Amino acid sequence: IKCIFTALPEESTEALSVRALSHTPSSLYVNQTQHCKMLPGMVSSQAQLCRSNLELMQTIIQAAREVKKTCQKTFGDMRWNCSTIDIPPDATKYPPDLDRGTRESAFVYALSAATISHTIARACTTGDLRLCSCGPIPAEIPQPGYRWGGCADNLHYGLIMGSKFNDAPMKMKRSGSHANKLMHLHNSEVGRQVLKEALVKKCKCHGVSGSCSIRTCWRGLQDLREIAMDLKTKYLSATKVVHRPMGTRKQLVPKDIDIRPVRENELVYLQSSPDFCSKNEKHGSVGTQDRQCNRTSLGSDSCDLMCCGRGYNPYTEKLVERCNCKYHWCCYVTCKKCERIVERYVCK
Repeated sequence: IKCIFTALPEESTEALSVRALSHTPSSLYVNQTQHCKMLPGMVSSQAQLCRSNLELMQTIIQAAREVKKTCQKTFGDMRWNCSTIDIPPDATKYPPDLDRGTRESAFVYALSAATISHTIARACTTGDLRLCSCGPIPAEIPQPGYRWGGCADNLHYGLIMGSKFNDAPMKMKRSGSHANKLMHLHNSEVGRQVLKEALVKKCKCHGVSGSCSIRTCWRGLQDLREIAMDLKTKYLSATKVVHRPMGTRKQLVPKDIDIRPVRENELVYLQSSPDFCSKNEKHGSVGTQDRQCNRTSLGSDSCDLMCCGRGYNPYTEKLVERCNCKYHWCCYVTCKKCERIVERYVCK
């Protein structure tokens, strides 16, 4: 999401600034048109959208906070853990891992596009946006014992308004290299495609004594966490592409597979990423020193992989937890506090 940022160097004008939006003070509630002026860095069409739909802008700010939180949770078990989204909001440029057309950039753009549309669609359902309401009732006839009802997530409105705001910077003539624009637009569309596939049937039971004799159903979106995990799978299998002439114009094509075009459902990237083992500001790597690892894991969070063969240091931590809980009629629970010592490990 390109917005909420002071003047950026020209090579970064198309870079994602979700993290700047996510730093918007919680005390700032966008409910007056002059508040849009307090959000510098937006392109003209975004600023116009802000002024014409203040409620939507507040929802977009909420979505940006969700992007940061969800990205860091999704990649908490890997060397690259989305930490660069959380750099100071007054920084003058973007970190290379999100500005060089890497697969990490591909994931963040896709997640941002999905999250902004997801948040808008849900806001329609909850009544936080007055210009939209529940999604349409499906045309298909429900099975016996089922009926359509409830309030469906308005995915159609979310996709329209989300793409209108999210893609605006990449559609400007002066917004960085053409290859990067094509990459970011493609990956944003992949994010929204995953969101479309996350619209599922949800039902609620009705009947005497919980008999569930009839179910009221609606179309609802899966949680953002599940959508992020689907995008993580696509991140791990992303395709490296090159920008080359195809007919009368340049397009993105797979670097090593010239026999097929880029698939609509795959993430693509232009630049290879570092291994993120050591700190390297030039490549946007913060390294894994002092990162917590799992000594018994065989996955990406294992001490062998996370620490890149440097070894790890153990330390102990005292945890205080509730224990020996008892239910008392009626109606409260009492618990004791128990202490236990756990051993943890951090990379050297």
